[in-house]
Amino acid sequence: MRLLIIEDNRDLLLELTDFFETQGHVVDTAFDGITGLHLAVVNDYDVLILDLGLPGMDGLEMCRRLRDDAGKWQPVLMLTARDTLNDRLLGFEHGADDYLVKPFALKELQMRIQALARRGGGRQTTSILRCADLELNLETHQVKRDGKEIELTVIEFQILELLMRRSPKVVSKNEISFTIWGDNPPDADVLKVHIHHLRSAIDKPFTENLLQTVRGIGYKLQCRHALSS
Repeated sequence: MRLLIIEDNRDLLLELTDFFETQGHVVDTAFDGITGLHLAVVNDYDVLILDLGLPGMDGLEMCRRLRDDAGKWQPVLMLTARDTLNDRLLGFEHGADDYLVKPFALKELQMRIQALARRGGGRQTTSILRCADLELNLETHQVKRDGKEIELTVIEFQILELLMRRSPKVVSKNEISFTIWGDNPPDADVLKVHIHHLRSAIDKPFTENLLQTVRGIGYKLQCRHALSS
């Protein structure tokens, strides 16, 4: 399995990482909610292990944004020291699939992760995003409009995927930069160049312009309809 562990207690994070790696799993880690959300959006994981109390963005908000804004549905197991019924219900309401109270036994965590991975493996995942006559295939990395294949660079593909997932909402320049480049974004002009190339590829040869600039904020795809399958 490929796991993402988001935990700000470095000792616990190291313990969990060592435990799962000895079981043969691939483990990515984050110490805060913002970095964790970025990793969860741009990568595919079998299960996310998410601490409730995180700096920058707490586990509840991160889980909500992962579900509602990014449309990602990997199973999420939430870790917390809070043990009331209301706390557990709040976690489920924000999109968590399971809930484990600290302290816990590693074997129990392992069994819960395995159960979540089995359930998640049968879930339908979004493989094709559509906006009007524009189509993006997440499995083959093909982009087509009106049936005609469009060649994009890796960065342009990632930008388009983000805009299509969020359509018709506006995506800020800062969010695009963070999603693509993380904490080390390039000069602002670099994003402008990628947007220019993307617009030329998906709009210039066609009669309807989909990619729109919202001055002072960012960009959006204005579609007659936005679908996924």
